[in-house]
Amino acid sequence: MPRRNRPPRRPGRSARGEPPWTVERALDEVRFGPQRTLNLRNGLPSAADAVHRAEAWLRQQQVARDRDSVEVLVITGRGLGSLDGIPVVREACVRLFAALRRTGVVDDVREHTAGSFVVRLASVRTLVEAPRRRHHMVRRPERDPAALAALDAQSRTLLRDLAHAALAALGMRDPGGPAVADEMVRQFSHIAGGVANGPGREADLHAAIAAAIEEYEVV
Repeated sequence: MPRRNRPPRRPGRSARGEPPWTVERALDEVRFGPQRTLNLRNGLPSAADAVHRAEAWLRQQQVARDRDSVEVLVITGRGLGSLDGIPVVREACVRLFAALRRTGVVDDVREHTAGSFVVRLASVRTLVEAPRRRHHMVRRPERDPAALAALDAQSRTLLRDLAHAALAALGMRDPGGPAVADEMVRQFSHIAGGVANGPGREADLHAAIAAAIEEYEVV
C-alpha cells in the first residue's frame, strides 16, 4: 500500500511547536549566546513571574558584566497563546524596562522582533550613582567610621547615603556625625552577609547598597 504524502508543515513552527530555525535566530545565538539571552517563554510564566525573573536576571547581568555597557536579549514572546491574544508578559516587561531605566539598571531598550528586545545595560557606576543624582545631596564633610576603613571610598559613600536615608525615614532631619557613623556600621553588618566573597565583591556590595537606598526612595 503506497504511503500517503504528509501535508506540508505549516511555516513558522517546528515539529515540536518551537520557533523555526531561521537565519535571524542563528545570528542571535551567535551574537548573544545562552549567557546573554533570557527566554521568558520557557515555563510559560505569569506576567508577575516574568517580571520577577527578568528584573533579577538583568540586575545580575549588570553586576556580573561590569563594563561601560553590555547588550542582552530578552525574549518575551508575542502573546499569541495568551487570553484574548493580549501579550501580557511583553507589556509587563516593557513597563519593567522603563522602571529600570529610571533606577540606573538599563541604559537603552529597542524592539528586536515582535517578541524580543535588545536591552543595553548601564554600568554599575551608573547604578550606584543614580540615587545621588536624583537627590542632588550636598552635605557637610563627615568622618567615616574606623570600622569601615577597609572598604573602598565608593562603598563608604554609598553607606553614608544609605545611613542618611534610613535615619530620615525615622524622622531625623539633620542627624549628626556619630548617629550617621553608627548607622553606616549597622547597615553594613546587615548587607555584607549577603554578598559573596570573590573578585567581584566590591561591585556586588555597591549594587546591594544601591538597592537598599532605592527601597527607601520608593516608600
